[in-house]
Parts: sequence; structure tokens; C-alpha cells
Amino acid sequence: MTNLHGIIFAYHSNDSLGELSKPRNTCSLPYGGRYRLIDFMLSNMVNAGVSDIGLIVHENYQSLLDHVGSGKDWDLSRKHGGLRILPPFSTAESAHHTYSGTLDALTGVSTYLSSIRQEHVVLAWGDMALNIPLSAVYQQHVERGSDVTMVCSDRHYGVPSSTQYLTTTSDGRVLDVLTYPSTAPEAAEFLSICILSKSLLLELIEDCATHDVHTFTRGALLPRLGELNIHTYTHTGYVARFDSVRDYFDRSMDLLDPDVRRQLFLPDSPIRTKDRSDPSTYYSPDSKVTNSLIADGCVIEGKVENSIIFRGVTVEKGAHVRNCVLMQGTVVKAGADLAYAIADKNVTVETGHCLLGNAAFPIAIGKDSTV
Repeated sequence: MTNLHGIIFAYHSNDSLGELSKPRNTCSLPYGGRYRLIDFMLSNMVNAGVSDIGLIVHENYQSLLDHVGSGKDWDLSRKHGGLRILPPFSTAESAHHTYSGTLDALTGVSTYLSSIRQEHVVLAWGDMALNIPLSAVYQQHVERGSDVTMVCSDRHYGVPSSTQYLTTTSDGRVLDVLTYPSTAPEAAEFLSICILSKSLLLELIEDCATHDVHTFTRGALLPRLGELNIHTYTHTGYVARFDSVRDYFDRSMDLLDPDVRRQLFLPDSPIRTKDRSDPSTYYSPDSKVTNSLIADGCVIEGKVENSIIFRGVTVEKGAHVRNCVLMQGTVVKAGADLAYAIADKNVTVETGHCLLGNAAFPIAIGKDSTV
């Protein structure tokens, strides 16, 4: 698909994720044993034939840069086009203030947007896990002659106070945008993905910048619902959104359901990630593992139940891990007992220690901690 350019918003760290977002941008949050959240939107775009992608960053993005690198693992390392990291250096002012909204972020990279060669642009956040056929979204956009196509879901996944909703006609034309209500309305949930022409995007950026408008959906699209032809595309697959530590835990546990994995990891639409050459995981004769996802490079000598185990994790003899998410490099020493815990990268749980959370309030252990 050579006529579609990708823009991914990756400038935000969600404070509600607590210890999990302190060392990183939310888009680089590890998920599913071997992935980062950014992998899903990057892969969605590449699977749809998008070969030029701009990644808008601002603060706390070193972990994200370390992960995506040149874009080679997504076939985006190219002499012309490919993956471009877009820090806020287009103006002196934009480099020193946090973006007030997506339109503010787009204004900060407007010079880049003016130079792209494709006719249409797909705008998306990189902090959700979903596998969406963007080629089908684009095809519908062209066939209907839409000015803007907004991707939504009939199911509700996000926290209402952090989510936007769309009311539509029977044929999918957007009538209203409901922003951050206290309770979820009877409307489609907007998945923060939309397609529009480059010329319209630049026109909106210019007009809104002169009127001090910073948000794309509320500030640019909502006042123009009557004059623009805006339609929805309904995504029917699974979506993981992350608005709290509890959300991260629950969405990770969702992956233990084979049906959820089938919706996220499609054979014809693979989710790519940074390549690592890890050895196979070692399971000692005394180990016991049930209903868990365990990545390569681990050493499992204890007991693991209903858990997501990332690369390079060690569970020593006599240790018991249940209903946990253990990120890369975590070591659970002999005799330790963990339940309903999320251990960030390189956490060490000392011998004999007991950490017991519960399903409603899982424990989050910060990166590089020893407990």
C-alpha cells in the first residue's frame, strides 16, 4: 500500500500505570512475554503495506528507541523512507513543553508532514494491543470517498473517563463524539486510529494552530462533523487498553485464553518484535508449570501457575509463582512465594520472601528492585 503514510503517537507516559511507566514511555511497555506495545501498531502498518512511518516522541523515550532501533525488525530500515523518529525539534518552543494533545504533536512535526510523499495518512496511538487489518480500513475509506475514517469497536475496552465514543447513523456516519464521560454510553468506542488525506490533515493543523486548538478529535473533527464526510470502521477483534496497573495485569492474564491469542496473533498478520537469539528455556525435572506462557531463555526449577514469564527469567528450586507477570531478567530465588504480582525488568525476589497481592490489587515491583 504505497499511498498510505503512518504516524504513530508515542510521546505519552501514563502516570496511572505507576511503577510500570516510570522508566519508560507507555508505548514501550513490555507485554505478552516478548513484545512491547509499540510492536502491535508498527506491525499493523507494515502488514498493510505501509513502508513509511513517523514515530512522534517527546520525553522518556530512550527505552522505546532501544527497542525499535532503525526499524530493521519490521523491515523499515531503508535508505529512503522507512521508520523515522520525530522528536519535537521543529521549533524551539515545542522542544521545551509537553504536548497538549495530538494536534499539538502534529503541529510540532508539521515540516515532516509537509514532505511525505503519500496521499493519505493513518494516525494511531502505539499504546494498545490489537491486530487490525488497516488495508481493509483504507479500502473502505477510498471506496466511500470519506474525508476521515475513524476506527471503533462495538465492545467497550477502555476506562470511560479516558475514552472517546462515537454515535453514528446506520451506515456508519459519525454524528457526535463523546469525550471522557463518567460512565460508558451506548455508543461505539473510538480506538484512536483514523485515516485522512495529507492535504486535509495539513489544512486542519494550520487552521487549529492559528486558533490555539490542541486536540485532534475534539478540537479539529468535532466542530466539523457537519461539513466533513466522517465514517467509522468497526474492528471486531480483541483490543487491550492499559489505563491502570490493574488493567495491565488483567490484559496480561487475558493472554492465557487461547481465543484471545488467536485474535491477536494471526498467521497472515504477524506481530513483529525486536529479534533476540535466546536459548530454549530449561525446565528442571522437579519443576511444575501449568497454564502459563513462558518465553525463551528462562530457567524454571520451581512451580509456575497461571503466569506470563518473559525472556531470561529464573525461578529457582522451591520457589512458587502463581498469577504473576515476570518481566525480562527477573530472578525468584529459592523458597520465595509470589502471587498476583507484576515484576518489572531485572527484579530480584530474595530467598524465602513472600509477596501476595490479589486479583483486585496486584503488586507492581519497580524495575531493578530487590525485595
